[in-house]
Amino acid sequence: MRRGRLWWSSRRLRLRLTILFGGLFFAAGSILLWFTYLFTAQAMNQQFVGSSLVKALPPDAAPRPGAAVPDVLFQGEVEQRADSVLGDMVRSSTLVLVLVGAVALVLGYVLADRALRPLDRVTDTAQRLSESTLHERIGLRGPPDEVRRLADTFDAMLDRLHRVFDAQRRFIANASHELRTPLAVNRTVLEVSLEEPAASPDLKALARALLGTNARYERLIEGLLLLAQSEQELTVRKPVDLEQVVRTVLEQIDLQSRKRPITLHQDLRPALVEGDPLFLERCVFNLLENAIKHNVRDGEVWLTLGGERGGAVITVRNTGPLVPPYEVDDLFEPFSRSQGDRVRSFKGAGLGLSIVRAIVHAHGGQVSAVAPAQGGLQVTVRLPYGPR
Repeated sequence: MRRGRLWWSSRRLRLRLTILFGGLFFAAGSILLWFTYLFTAQAMNQQFVGSSLVKALPPDAAPRPGAAVPDVLFQGEVEQRADSVLGDMVRSSTLVLVLVGAVALVLGYVLADRALRPLDRVTDTAQRLSESTLHERIGLRGPPDEVRRLADTFDAMLDRLHRVFDAQRRFIANASHELRTPLAVNRTVLEVSLEEPAASPDLKALARALLGTNARYERLIEGLLLLAQSEQELTVRKPVDLEQVVRTVLEQIDLQSRKRPITLHQDLRPALVEGDPLFLERCVFNLLENAIKHNVRDGEVWLTLGGERGGAVITVRNTGPLVPPYEVDDLFEPFSRSQGDRVRSFKGAGLGLSIVRAIVHAHGGQVSAVAPAQGGLQVTVRLPYGPR
């Protein structure tokens, strides 16, 4: 069904051009036929009918009063034959016009297909391109017409995009090293100072405070780097059983060690998608972490997973503070806190749902959130089997 729609959409412009060419041909042919009929009828009326009346009388004969009726009958017969000739001419010309018009429609479609074939190359290349295939070019050959200029402009744009993506990958790699290293060194120094027997209580309190600040910056940098990586194209695509991914995440989350007890309700069914299992694991982890972190005492979290035609659906709903409906969309923006918490909050870096959205979009899926009237948040993720 989808392939049929793609074929019809790719042929739609050809059919429109063919109909346009055919319409213009039939309009021009109809006008030509009408003028031909008009001029032929006028010529026959002036030449054929007049000359027949003259030949009907002898040259030296004088008109008689009793000859009026035969002359009128003879003139009517001539006009009737002229109309018959004109009718035959119109029918024959119309038949020829229809036959030639059908041939013109076929030739118009062939010419439109030939003229639009370079545009098909541009479209196919654009659909095939991704971050990992930006090195491909159209390389259209031919005269420097409008289509050639379009292809050359598209190739130049691909060159610029290729350079930008290369620079972005290098920046992420360099930032990953340059930002993590000093924070790791600071953490090591602070941990060593806490183990120093001669350290005063004030120094140890300061070291603990700095260690907490250092940990928050580490989480922030990890989140930013993961957000940048998840917004890029996936390098790994393979079938993934989301049920196994969710169960792995549930083993990593310890609900008993938290200050506020949370009750987790599960409804897991087999669901198969295609993508990067590590990114999908982080997506589910962020969804649950966000639902648990932004909750109330003795709160609840509902996790459902099910398969649908061509993909899977993950739904995470929790109890919590009331979220205004106009703030729901902003929760997916970086550094936005869920459910009433703002940048001053120490619950996280505000990148959890942003990373979820980036991962879902990289897998060709959709993510949405709804704020129930009784409070809390419900996030729904739809992942297709395979890229869209």
